[in-house]
Amino acid sequence: MPTKIRLQRHGRKGYAYYHIVIADSRAPRDGKFIERIGSYNPNTNPATIDLKFDRALYWLTTGAQPTDTTRTILSAEGVLMKKHLLEGVKKGAFDADEAEKRFEAWKTSKESNVVKTKEQLAAQKQADLKARQKAEVEVNKAKAAELAKKKADAIAATIAEETPAVEEVVETSDEVTPEAPIAEVTEEVAE
Repeated sequence: MPTKIRLQRHGRKGYAYYHIVIADSRAPRDGKFIERIGSYNPNTNPATIDLKFDRALYWLTTGAQPTDTTRTILSAEGVLMKKHLLEGVKKGAFDADEAEKRFEAWKTSKESNVVKTKEQLAAQKQADLKARQKAEVEVNKAKAAELAKKKADAIAATIAEETPAVEEVVETSDEVTPEAPIAEVTEEVAE
């Protein structure tokens, strides 16, 4: 029976996640399968992969063929690297301890790259947040300046409305000279 390592779709429309399964190549995509060896969620950043490493390695060594996407997933998780190293041990290129040492070195470098990527994503998110906050502050300052200008215009209009009344009072007081009341007061004092 030709077996495949492939993805089985689950989840809702627009938000899919996948089970990594071992299935007969003639079975439908979401149909009957032999064994579930993990899950893959591409909706997170970076994608979340949960894999039974030993079972995936077993099925690869027994001849199960991965699809293109699952080959990429298995490669990212190191299953294909481990299989390659084990075949080198079988051929006598190096011993099992050397293979394990090489695999651990590869695994630590891969994990450091993943941690570095996560840190870069977090730093980028913080930078984007600061930029958005700065832009919002600028918009708020512009709105405050516009509001202050409107208030100043309203006050100026109010003052302009009141100013003619003051000028009318001044115009009416021009008829009465300021010397007249002083003259009256001086005449009263003289009496």
